[in-house]
Amino acid sequence: MTALSEQLTSPLDFELPPELEAHDPPEARGRSRDDVRLMVATRHDLSLVHARFHELPRFLRPGDLLVINTSRTLPASIPAARADGTRLELHLSTPVLSEPAPAYLSGPPDPARDTWVVELRTPADRGGRSFRGARPGEILTLPEATAEILGPYPPLCGPQEEWPRESRLWTARLRLPSALGSYLERHGRPIRYGSASREWPASYYQTVYAAEAGSVEMPSAGRPFTTEMITRLTAHGIDVAPLTLHAGVASLEDHEPPLREYYRVPDETARRVRSTRETGGRVIAVGTTVVRALETVAAGGLVAAGEGWTNLLVSPARGVRTVDGLLTGWHEPRASHLLMLEAVAGRELLERSYRAALEHGYLWHEFGDLHLLLP
Repeated sequence: MTALSEQLTSPLDFELPPELEAHDPPEARGRSRDDVRLMVATRHDLSLVHARFHELPRFLRPGDLLVINTSRTLPASIPAARADGTRLELHLSTPVLSEPAPAYLSGPPDPARDTWVVELRTPADRGGRSFRGARPGEILTLPEATAEILGPYPPLCGPQEEWPRESRLWTARLRLPSALGSYLERHGRPIRYGSASREWPASYYQTVYAAEAGSVEMPSAGRPFTTEMITRLTAHGIDVAPLTLHAGVASLEDHEPPLREYYRVPDETARRVRSTRETGGRVIAVGTTVVRALETVAAGGLVAAGEGWTNLLVSPARGVRTVDGLLTGWHEPRASHLLMLEAVAGRELLERSYRAALEHGYLWHEFGDLHLLLP
């Protein structure tokens, strides 16, 4: 591993050594879900504590509220082939039409409804790299279906521009034999990247509290929770409240802002967030998706129930109004999610945390270790 001064070449722009990529879920490494590492970083004194995730209750206190995302992960990777036989994986991200979820999964086949922002990648056994050579009008062959590439996403980034560049994301119209949800159950697989050592069962890409299907990538900050852990938390007087945000592709390799995503914040969850803050408890978001949903429905800092599609980018300039802390994974260099972490933790603590994570060998990606940011 290179020296930290070389890894962290500028604020939150660092080299991630290959040995810090988590290739397998902890269960495959002989551990339980909750036996991953946890770094606890506290903003008021810039302290760092190294622990295991199963110790989480000792870092929280009675009256705190954990807000979780109960979105269930779809098998959103579909095998595809170009006309010349080149094998690809088509990764769904988010539907183009703003229909309420899960209408776009259960409705009858409809090319308008079944138009999605997608990513094309080489198969994981061939490196799992982003494929940027598609062309508008191209027809990809899918199992019992086809996908027509309509154009680059966003539209002003493709080969028709004055200074063209190859696009990483596309809009594609799917022509399916059945409703998208049932089609994915038959032919889809969980999205897998090159960091994963092999294909894992779909159950490894679900949180234990997953409910409504809609995310194309797992809201992975919640993966280490077990039912026993949630029971222990509630026994210690720590409340848990649900919301839904269906996560799109998080592997934003060009460091784009997150795509628009569907969310639903129930009345009861909004009430419990307001009550916790009024009584001096701390609201801790489990994952960046939870922050995005809560910040979307906050008016003047007060959380209200809401449902719809959000384009919100949470940044240090905007700040956060609804949460006091955040439980999250370790994010890629220069990823847009790091702007949200900086808004919650401040730049100094965030840089300190990431330096320590590199130095102490924390693991990245969905099967990796966790980071708890406290006020």
